Amino acid sequence: MATRLSDVAARAGVSVKTVSNVINDYPHITTQTRAKVEAAIAALGYRPNVSARSLRKGRSDFIALAIPEMGSPYFAELGAEISRAAKRRGITVLIDQTEGEAAAERLVLEGMRGQLIDGIIFSPLATAPAKLTSADTGKPLVLLGERPAGGQFDRVAVDSVQASYDATSHLISLGRTRIAAIGVGGTSTGAVRRKGYRKALKTAGLPHDPALELAGTGYHRLDGAASMRELLALPKPPDAVFCFNDLLALGALRSLAEAGLRVPEDVAVVGFDDIEDGRYHSPTLTSISPDKEWLADNAVALLLDRIAGNGGATHQDLTVPHTLEVRESTAG
Repeated sequence: MATRLSDVAARAGVSVKTVSNVINDYPHITTQTRAKVEAAIAALGYRPNVSARSLRKGRSDFIALAIPEMGSPYFAELGAEISRAAKRRGITVLIDQTEGEAAAERLVLEGMRGQLIDGIIFSPLATAPAKLTSADTGKPLVLLGERPAGGQFDRVAVDSVQASYDATSHLISLGRTRIAAIGVGGTSTGAVRRKGYRKALKTAGLPHDPALELAGTGYHRLDGAASMRELLALPKPPDAVFCFNDLLALGALRSLAEAGLRVPEDVAVVGFDDIEDGRYHSPTLTSISPDKEWLADNAVALLLDRIAGNGGATHQDLTVPHTLEVRESTAG
């Protein structure tokens, strides 16, 4: 038979109400009483009925994080930061992997977890945020990513145009004139980061060469390696490459090494995301570094404000601070 609240109360020598107050972390419970109740809970192995507590509170204290890939180092690091930010506020994060598929994203938005979650932090690939409405979710929602939310939801995102401009400008400052871009097509990320790349070339008076822009088939190491091999086969190969994420850059570095080229002497390389792998690669990777801790903390704070009904009528669009971390792949 499962342990009941009354069993805990009897063992601790207090009322059922007192046990309930301790479990729900109510103030004005003496340290001695709290210790007795917690000792009784531990001794009896009592587990609170989460569903019943949720009904009483009107909240579950669970939120969902929907991301395209849990295997992606960037999303793994971001997920860890969001989990930490939520934990500091007494909230548990449940993670959904959508793989960027429209059907999976729709399941998240339509609340497949039912009453289990209070809100969603959502990084969409297949779903256009501007076409979403609150009726699509039934839950408070905070969006992550480059695409505008159309004023319907709060959003936290890096200014990818400016960040890409900064990355390309850094390569130009090194005297590089044939700067390639890997990852330009297929996603909103590619389109937005290409704007910053082209803007930097135009500002510096460098020609735009379509042969130096490669879309690839994805944003993984193998895609970066394949794109770099294609660039090296050009009659005039590039002397620098801006990769639209760090995995592409790590793949590109592998192909450069296989071709016997020196980095950065022959070809300088910049990535985007500042994942841990890039900091320990040889050479270490110069990369755009979004402040993931800031992003996570603000995304969680915005969502909890919405859940509590304190968000207001105007939705916020927050820009994540970023820096360019210069390392061996451009500095030698």
